[in-house]
Amino acid sequence: MKLVIHPAVEPDRLAALMEAAPEAEFENAADEDSAVEAMVGAEAVLGKITPRMLARADRLRWVQSFTASLEHYIFPELVEHPCTLTNMRGLFGDVIADQVMGYILCFARNLHTYVRHQVERRYEPAGGESARVSFAAGPGTVNAMDRATIFLPGATMGIVGFGAIGAEIARRAMAFGITVHAVDRFPDRCPKLEGVEEIWSVDRLHSLLAQSDFVVIAAPHTPETERLFDARTIDAMRRSSYLINVGRGAIVVLDDLVDALREGRIAGAALDVFEVEPLPPDHPLWGFPNVIITPHTAGYSPVVSPRHLAALTANLRRFLRGEPLANVVEKALWF
Repeated sequence: MKLVIHPAVEPDRLAALMEAAPEAEFENAADEDSAVEAMVGAEAVLGKITPRMLARADRLRWVQSFTASLEHYIFPELVEHPCTLTNMRGLFGDVIADQVMGYILCFARNLHTYVRHQVERRYEPAGGESARVSFAAGPGTVNAMDRATIFLPGATMGIVGFGAIGAEIARRAMAFGITVHAVDRFPDRCPKLEGVEEIWSVDRLHSLLAQSDFVVIAAPHTPETERLFDARTIDAMRRSSYLINVGRGAIVVLDDLVDALREGRIAGAALDVFEVEPLPPDHPLWGFPNVIITPHTAGYSPVVSPRHLAALTANLRRFLRGEPLANVVEKALWF
């Protein structure tokens, strides 16, 4: 059985694949031209398939993407082709969820503000110097320092997209006492997680936003989610709530988000992904003290690479044995 790898993988990864499938013939294509030439007779592609490669395929049955996201991967001919497409979803959920909780703890305890103060050598509580004075008001008094924090067991999180990543975010949020609701395109397919209040269909999105202190986007980029968070959707959020995007940049219209932040229509935002990456240095988002910006790093961890190889070799063995494959994609839906 012939398999094409594109782009080429490192020697140690190739050795692991060959060990998992000693009966297979591997073409570790260094470039697209080599991959196109190797497609004749190939039954599987591991990595990135291109329109030129697909046009040359005559026996293709399976394509394994090296990535979880597919917005830059899918093309019409691939959707129409009878081959099975699988992806790498499920590897990053706990890692990304940790980053989400980092954002939330920053907002709840003003850590993002204090980091800026530290750079400026300012020993000042959130709420300004007047907050320090009001702290002396005595027991039972709710002062400015109190009001500048968020008590997480009294907070509500709304998760948009409740797949593997959304479920891991929910687990961590509930450990802090946060009440969790979610919306998803396919609520019946979502992970069943004890403690999650409700998982609604996407037509209830605005209801979710209206009751959430933290809105977390964990959805993939699809034709349905592209620019989903425009001015109208953002306006459905509470003025006191925070928007967190670890899904895909194309989901949030940044100009509309900037307008909402300028006008105080939401409390703040934490963004790991953007419509344009890298985010230009002159973009207005850099100037907001209530915005946390990270450079598309939520999925990074030393545990990811070993998981990636394990998932790849496991699916390879399934394919060779004729068993059902893991992480099959509905190509027309992009996930």
